[in-house]
This record gives sequence, C-alpha cells and structure tokens, in this order.
Amino acid sequence: MDLRDDSFWMGGKYSRSVIEISTDLSRLDDGNFWAISISFEGEITLVRFATNVIAPFPFAASTWQPLSGSWKSTLDKDQYCSYVEKIREAIANGWVYQVNACRLLEIESEREELATLFAQIMRDNPAPFASYLSIPDLQIASASPELFLKRSGSQIKTSPIKGTQRIDEPEFGNKDRSENVMIVDLMRNDLGRICIPGTVEVGELLRSEEHPGLRHLVSDVIGELRDGISWKDIFDALLPAGSISGAPKSSALSVIRSNERAKRGPYCGILGWVHGDQAELSVAIRIFWMKNDGILNFGTGAGITYSSDPESEWEETQLKARKLISIAGGSLK
Repeated sequence: MDLRDDSFWMGGKYSRSVIEISTDLSRLDDGNFWAISISFEGEITLVRFATNVIAPFPFAASTWQPLSGSWKSTLDKDQYCSYVEKIREAIANGWVYQVNACRLLEIESEREELATLFAQIMRDNPAPFASYLSIPDLQIASASPELFLKRSGSQIKTSPIKGTQRIDEPEFGNKDRSENVMIVDLMRNDLGRICIPGTVEVGELLRSEEHPGLRHLVSDVIGELRDGISWKDIFDALLPAGSISGAPKSSALSVIRSNERAKRGPYCGILGWVHGDQAELSVAIRIFWMKNDGILNFGTGAGITYSSDPESEWEETQLKARKLISIAGGSLK
C-alpha cells in the first residue's frame, strides 16, 4: 500500500480514497461520513472517501526515520516573553482577560509522508484524540489530547484544556484553575448560542488528566442542541475554540493577530469527523503538518493571564513540544 494514499484515521475509523473535497459546511448535513480540518483562521476542508471501515491504523512505526537538523521558531525566547508582557499589559488595561499565545516551529524535510510518523506517535505518545489526515496538498499527524466537540444526536460536549504541568509537579495552582474557569465560562456562553436554554451545564470542573510526560486540567461543558441547528450554525458559534483563543474571544483574537508573525493554519483549528448527527472533533494541538513545500511544521503555545511569568510560559511551550519533537527528530533549541 502506498503510504501517500489519501486517507483519514481517528479512533478506529479508517477512510480511504478521496471522492470529494469541499469547503461548503452545508455538505455536512447530507448524512455522509466526512473528515474535517478547519484551520484556526477558518479555512474549511471537508473530505469524503469511497471506503469507510473500522480498522487499526495500518502502517508501522518502525519505518519512521528521525529527522536531523534544527527546528526554527517564529518567535524566539525573548520575542515570546515580550509577547507575554504585551498580553499582561492588555489585561491590565481591561482589554482582555486571557490569551493563548502561540508560536510555530518548522524544519526542512524530504519526507513525502507522515503516516509512519503518526504510527510512531501512536506507539510512543498515545493520545485520546490522535488522528491522521492525508489529502492532496496537506498531511496532518495529530496527538491531540483535547476534545473540541462530541455529538450524539442533540447532545453535545466540549472539554477544554487549560492548565499544563509536568507529571512530577504538585497539584495545579490558582493561575491554572482560574484560567480554566474563564474558558469554561466562555464555552458555556458559546454553547448557549445553539443549545436549548437551561440545558448548558458544567458536567465536570477541573479534572486532572495524565498524558505522556504531562498533566492537564480539563473541564466538560455539555448541552442539548435546539431544533433546526445546522453544522454551519454549530461551527459559527464555537470557532475558534475558546481554549486556544482566549476571553473575551474577539479581544483575544485581536491580540493574537497583532503579535503572532505567521498564520497558525491547521494548528489550533479542529480535526475529526462528522457523520450525520454524530461527531468527534479534536482541537488540533500537538500536531505535525506538511504541505508540498518540503517543510514539516509543529505548533506550541500557552495560556496567558495577568499572573503569568513570561519565562515560565516559554518553558510551558517547550514542555508541550519536547516529547513529540523527540519522536519526529531534529533538535529543539
């Protein structure tokens, strides 16, 4: 089997052989199985395949050869710390409460496929919402730990992550807990735009989850969709995800646009599938992606509040990147 064969995999759902690629969200209401990638900036990619089966990911990790060379960052340490200080200033001025500040990493690569890298990630860094997408002009290998949206009929759930630490650290402090609660409030408001009044609830608040080398602080927000709500209505209400933008969302996005040097692209967007009134969509964090330009990309970031320490936030971005970069290869400065 050609490793560059266009396909999608997530949670045992395996699809092959593209028959349609669309940017029209109304296509999701046709009842077919669609793989979905929507970028942070809102670029829509919907993919329908000829074959959809339940199967393990079919490629082996043993064939991935680690990359050499150094990863380059769109923001170095001093620039990122300056970005954090600008956010703190915006918070002090009452413009925003919290912003997710990101930077992109890239490395030159002659590889033409990410299937074996994804298999390696599945083995060495298993993630609850790991997923793989390969289509013309775009490949994504994701180790996402975060649920953007799970839908079963009219019932929906989102599980924002705010708060990251090493496994050996003590319990989460006030900064992480308050940051998580801010985003929970934001998601409650977003879900309230599409759900029956009174049905939006916090299913679980401030749950600690352990992942390879990391511990995350996670909450669940649930609701019941109003009658007549389309998939376009859902995405219009919820994107971009609150956990990777900030609060208030419009102000946070303005700060992001003013300070980040490159578009995030697939990173911090969403990745997953929709099948009628069923869906599982991840927040596209901890992802590698590649277009046909010989560059492999990775993104990392941290949530910034007024109490943030710039150097600690830089180290959080390093912590989030370190394990996965070690799997892909190349040096991280």
